[in-house]
Amino acid sequence: MSTHRIGDGDYPLALSGEQWRQRLSPEEFHVLREGGTERPFTGEYEEVRPSGTYACRGCGAELFTAETQFNAHCGWPAFYAPTDSDAVELLDDDSLGMRRTEVRCRACGSHLGHVFRGEGFPTPTDERFCINSICLVHSDDAA
Repeated sequence: MSTHRIGDGDYPLALSGEQWRQRLSPEEFHVLREGGTERPFTGEYEEVRPSGTYACRGCGAELFTAETQFNAHCGWPAFYAPTDSDAVELLDDDSLGMRRTEVRCRACGSHLGHVFRGEGFPTPTDERFCINSICLVHSDDAA
């Protein structure tokens, strides 16, 4: 089990479970508020976009940009860095019998996915922020 429950922590946007259920679809609630994962290769944003930003579906906070997205062929959108270091929070996750690093929105505490390091991707950070598409809203700044 994860060392932190979703909702633990001090977030600028703090809603009750019922408020989150009213705001999100059942699938969105499962991933963002219960730490679920969407099936690989089913998400809207796995394909790399040429421009734009990605915001948290839960609260609208900007999380990632298209400039840091890359094709990791993993089934989920992959980014090598968040928009800025304060956009996300990283938490130890010992679920599934392994040590991982969970990625959450720093503004609302929503579960986004996990970050993996040292996989050898040719990116500036050698990190892969593996994020569920259902957690994101893309806005094309060039449009």
